[in-house]
Amino acid sequence: QVQLVESGGGVVQAGGSLRLSCTASGRTLSSYAMGWFRRAPGKEREFVAAINRAGRGTNYADSVKGRFTISRDNAKNTVYLQMNSLKLEDAAVYYCAAAALLATMTPHDYNYWGQGTQVTVSS
Repeated sequence: QVQLVESGGGVVQAGGSLRLSCTASGRTLSSYAMGWFRRAPGKEREFVAAINRAGRGTNYADSVKGRFTISRDNAKNTVYLQMNSLKLEDAAVYYCAAAALLATMTPHDYNYWGQGTQVTVSS
């Protein structure tokens, strides 16, 4: 069992940056591949980024490629999402998730989820 807590959300102007953190407790984060997802009001949850256990493999949604960077520090049991050049359409609740097997683009492949952190982008 692992518990995930996201932090770092807030209000930012379009074009600005935020860094989200996801800290795990209960089990070491290195046992899991990790992903970030988001859900905007009235929309389905969508994949944002994923990273494998060692941190050497990453994958991004096309909508964030080149602007967002996922990384992890297994010694700190933390995964990060650096978000640059934020757009109005990036506003959502962002969730981190842990996968016992592969970090895919599919929410059903993830075993544990955090409660989410709100990101608001203003014009």
